[in-house]
Amino acid sequence: MNKPLRIIFMGTPDFAVPTLQTLVENGQNVVAVITAPDKPAGRGLKLNESPVKQYAVSQHIPVLQPTNLKSEAFLEELKSYQADLQIIVAFRMLPEAVWNMPPLGSFNIHASLLPQYRGAAPINWAIMNGETETGVTSFFLKHQIDTGDIIFQDKTAILPEDDFGTLYEKLKHTGAALALKTVKAIEDGNVPSQPQLASEALKEAPKIFKETTQIDWNQPAGKTHNFVRGLSPYPTAWTVFDDKTFKIFKTETVAKTAEKVGPGQVITDGKTYIHVQTADGILNILDLQMEGKKRMSVPELLRGYTFINAKNA
Repeated sequence: MNKPLRIIFMGTPDFAVPTLQTLVENGQNVVAVITAPDKPAGRGLKLNESPVKQYAVSQHIPVLQPTNLKSEAFLEELKSYQADLQIIVAFRMLPEAVWNMPPLGSFNIHASLLPQYRGAAPINWAIMNGETETGVTSFFLKHQIDTGDIIFQDKTAILPEDDFGTLYEKLKHTGAALALKTVKAIEDGNVPSQPQLASEALKEAPKIFKETTQIDWNQPAGKTHNFVRGLSPYPTAWTVFDDKTFKIFKTETVAKTAEKVGPGQVITDGKTYIHVQTADGILNILDLQMEGKKRMSVPELLRGYTFINAKNA
């Protein structure tokens, strides 16, 4: 019987936990976990441990939290674990000295069907671009980010009712199953590997910043709707009405209005709905949060707030 592979796992957020858990529960030999340093959070600035660290500690797996992935001390400590393989899920960029260390290499789980949606926010961008299908990819790491040879892919439909939150939940579990499948193929010495070939124009998935999450009402209704769902519930699309910032969590497109109003114009009956004109039709807001208030439905908001510059229906 072959000795079990010695595996080092690298990851930080909640998205990475199901993969680590699946490896542990299926008897894989995870000898150490690398995750981000603890961060001060909350009013008391209490140190906050990453979800991956919390799970690793619960399983008595050694945890390393380097601030510098190139430091000699960290590289020596990493080498001391004599890992055969490294698995990376939602972690930061690795220097070659790290990803090239284990004899069987390092593979990453990425939440898209590579080569499409390389980058930091593949789930958000797939929805914002109106895709109806995405998935997860396991691939070997190489120099350029998200460009290594593909091992396996698993497709997932993006349903009309999906937003970032629901698709994130699906893909973190799909990714966990794909990681285990990849480890078993590597163990068996029968791992497929093929270069990424771009047969069509590549769509990127760059990091999302607050200034790029503002709604542009000059866009078509369908595109604006996808923009909202691709950012819900986090980091959340936002807009300004009556000089107040509103986060928008849920919308739907409705039929065009007969009376022409400009993009961004609020139309409401003051009780049950908030419509906003876009470039080609109306977006019905269903769920939102006014600055200083909690998230609520439109009827809840309208019970305590009257839009100043709205067009009355």
